[in-house]
Amino acid sequence: MTLHFQREVEKLKKMLLNEAAFVEDCLKKAVKALKDRDEVLATEVKNSDNQIDRMEIELEEEALKILALHQPVAIDLRFLVSVIKINNDLERIGDLTANLASRTKNMTAFSHLTIAADIFRMAEIALQMLKDSLDALVKMDAHLAEKVCAADEQVDDLHKEMFAWVQAHITADVYHIDFYLLHLGVSRYLERIADHATNIAEDVLYMITGEISRHRSPDDTL
Repeated sequence: MTLHFQREVEKLKKMLLNEAAFVEDCLKKAVKALKDRDEVLATEVKNSDNQIDRMEIELEEEALKILALHQPVAIDLRFLVSVIKINNDLERIGDLTANLASRTKNMTAFSHLTIAADIFRMAEIALQMLKDSLDALVKMDAHLAEKVCAADEQVDDLHKEMFAWVQAHITADVYHIDFYLLHLGVSRYLERIADHATNIAEDVLYMITGEISRHRSPDDTL
């Protein structure tokens, strides 16, 4: 690895970590806005999506420039491919977080009604999954990445249970159908955020091991 290449890779790492920190902070704010029914904070989160888009484009352009100029191979190529994929997942989490903030703004009109506890449980798990996937990236920690992949099933199960919850509450309270239907959107966004956090963890495993871990059996181990 030449000194020039090494400097460009370090710059790329810094860009990725800055984007990751910003996306994680936006998700934390979105969850807080949902808990507090805070329309102002939800609007702030929604407006942050443009900045995430700019960061994603700048990082991709930088990564492609490095690929074109240096034509890396082996572990260096693996790193750059993983960075591009993680960058895309972070941008998608940013989009979903903005959508979550939009649903939160709609929910503020129903301040007298209680949001399902499982929504906050999903949010808690999804937030932890994102944090752990990013920590795994920083530390190159395969075991932490595996932990993220294992947690995804919990969010999937809660998302499935939300359909039954919504159906039951719509049947019992036909006057607030819109409020209960909003739960399905929030649940879906959190489930997709968890999926993208899992993608990041799988790309970290690829960086470390060189093996593609997507679609593995849950019983497989490193």
